[in-house]
Amino acid sequence: MTEWFNDLGFKNICYQRETIGNHNLYVSPKTEGKKILLLGHNDTVFPQGKFENYSEDEKWVYGPGVCDMKGGNMVALQALRNVYKKNNKIENIDFLLVSDEETGSDDSKKLSLKLAHDYDYCFVFEAAGENLEVVTGRKGVGTFTINIEGKASHAGVRYTAGINANLESAYKLIELTKLTNLEIGTTVNVGKISGGVGANTISPTAELLLELRYTQNSERDRLLTALEKITNISYVNGTKSKLSGLIQRDVMEANKEQHRLIEKIEKLSGEKLTTEQRGGVSDANIIASQGVTTLDGFGPFGDGDHTIHERALKSSFEQRINLMTQMLTHHQKFKEF
Repeated sequence: MTEWFNDLGFKNICYQRETIGNHNLYVSPKTEGKKILLLGHNDTVFPQGKFENYSEDEKWVYGPGVCDMKGGNMVALQALRNVYKKNNKIENIDFLLVSDEETGSDDSKKLSLKLAHDYDYCFVFEAAGENLEVVTGRKGVGTFTINIEGKASHAGVRYTAGINANLESAYKLIELTKLTNLEIGTTVNVGKISGGVGANTISPTAELLLELRYTQNSERDRLLTALEKITNISYVNGTKSKLSGLIQRDVMEANKEQHRLIEKIEKLSGEKLTTEQRGGVSDANIIASQGVTTLDGFGPFGDGDHTIHERALKSSFEQRINLMTQMLTHHQKFKEF
């Protein structure tokens, strides 16, 4: 990718990392006008040696990342090649390629948040919808752990002397699940519970691992307040609980600026641009949280992502490259949308 972007006049800023892949920012010269960030990730979900084959037939390409999202990166690259071939230069467009999106962007999140303030628009190259929809909204997501401390005792001889951390976790599980509101897309899932020593011992410790997903900032605030409250209440007298965790990616809410941008893109392309909102998250959440007008789903259409059956539709590459070429060509002429 670095060699290819250098060929288009981009300079590479490499953010070196020791335990994950490096993050790379490819920077074009700057002039007056609106600035665009193109955003992709270079990692897949597959461990080394588990899924490394590439193949194709007349209709599909198959392999790790062909859909999510090396395929999307190639859409961005080829569109930029088209723009460069016509203008012999590219300005006010940068491309950020991170290495840890599939594991939560725990490292790159700080970098993305810092860089976001330099841009007016962001286009993200996660996979398109089945009908080539672009994504205007994504749920926010947070992962948390509640550690519960009780008191061990012999379940037969000194039953009442114990303080049952497992029982406390059961009460908390019920209260946490009540926070779910499917009508507005809020879910709370306690995905893992652990605790106890054995059948003849009152449990001295327990742990709940849970995930929050929400579609509105107001729901995030409600969930965080309720989570603190449930953690601090002792449903079983004598238990003590501690909460840890964080909001991994904040919600990406559809907004008026997105709508205005979509209308402009439709005029440029002469085609209707369908949209959708998704429950899954991406780095679009991070950039959008900083007030940058962000649209996602500019990669190819595919399915089977995150499985060894991953594939991407060849025709969708051409459609997406053509659309992005039109968009970036217009921006290079007017430095705005």
